[in-house]
Amino acid sequence: MVPVRATATNQDSRGWRAKMAVLGPSTNTIVQPDMDDLRVPGVTAHYARIFVENLPVGDNASFKALTDAITLSVDEAVKSVLTCQPDYIVMGMSAITFYGGIAGAESFRARIAALSGLGVSTGAIATAEALKRFGAKRVSFLSPYFPNANAEVRNFFEESGFTVVRDHCLQCASPVAIAQVPDERLRHVLAELDGPDVDAIVQVGTNLSMLDLSAAAEKVLGKPVISINAATWWHALRAIGIDDAVWGKGSLLERF
Repeated sequence: MVPVRATATNQDSRGWRAKMAVLGPSTNTIVQPDMDDLRVPGVTAHYARIFVENLPVGDNASFKALTDAITLSVDEAVKSVLTCQPDYIVMGMSAITFYGGIAGAESFRARIAALSGLGVSTGAIATAEALKRFGAKRVSFLSPYFPNANAEVRNFFEESGFTVVRDHCLQCASPVAIAQVPDERLRHVLAELDGPDVDAIVQVGTNLSMLDLSAAAEKVLGKPVISINAATWWHALRAIGIDDAVWGKGSLLERF
């Protein structure tokens, strides 16, 4: 959906090209500053918090309970952010956007689109599109999730036509703890995931701070390292016809 642009009655003084509604879990402290760092002139990001408790997570079952809680709260967050009359929706949460393969990803996107009446970019669809733009075939990925959720991500990428060579789940102890993973640990994981058999590396989990680290890793590894927050914002901009490059935050937003 292309947003209505500057008119005498609906022009926003800051978001004169587009107002993006960005939805993320209430425990997430990374999406909002990431999207602010990725802004282009005349496009604003308006954050809506999907209420979720900072539940302890220690296994597959407790991680599934966490994602179920997020799913239950999404609709109210969508309704709340619609009151600012946004032009497009950016999903700043990723795990449930991968569930159920391609059919599940599209069903989730379609449900949010029907509820809002707006176009929607999700992490699953955005990262797959980004990989296709790079021409990647063999990929690896990391997440803050537990093995059950990594299996869903793997299934989505494989249904989308990619071969998943390796993956790593950090198994973070709570939603808030995801934002506390140090760069040093992430650098080691990237090194483990890399290899001559991998065309690109993807980072999923929107509360994992890898926007700048992914951009730096591309220069060291010589291949795309796609941060999910960069990919989802990129996908949303291009969906509404805004082709501005964003420099210093990874080759996806610079090249495509």
